[in-house]
Amino acid sequence: MPIRPEHRWLYPIDWRELSAAIRFARARGRCEHCGRPHGRHVTHLGDGRWYDEDRGCWRDDRGRRLRGRAIPEHTPRQYRWVALAGEVLLPVTRVVLAGAHLDHDPGNNRWRNLAALCQRCHLAHDRAEHHRQRRTTLFRRRALGDLFLGPYR
Repeated sequence: MPIRPEHRWLYPIDWRELSAAIRFARARGRCEHCGRPHGRHVTHLGDGRWYDEDRGCWRDDRGRRLRGRAIPEHTPRQYRWVALAGEVLLPVTRVVLAGAHLDHDPGNNRWRNLAALCQRCHLAHDRAEHHRQRRTTLFRRRALGDLFLGPYR
């Protein structure tokens, strides 16, 4: 996710190198929350369960191997074959790792405060912050509409 222009000054000059060190040196190219590999296309079920092709097993949203009744019946290749017979294909998403601030403070660039997260885990981690920003943006738009354009619509 790109850095907002108003927050760019909070990041250090070497942010790209720092982020790369977190994502590829420390995390070895995998999400630190769920274990999804960077740059790969991952088959998933939409609820957090995904297929790990390296180990040949299904995993949950925290990267733990699924056992028992939680395991889907087929592997992704079998789903593709069944899809040719008239059923639906499973969704496939390309995984992209990003450097994330765990305390949502872009000025705090300590090693322990940074994590390599895939887009799904990053959005889940920042959900409360995104809701707060959305409320602030809507409040500002409403205030500007009341001030200059009449009632906000």
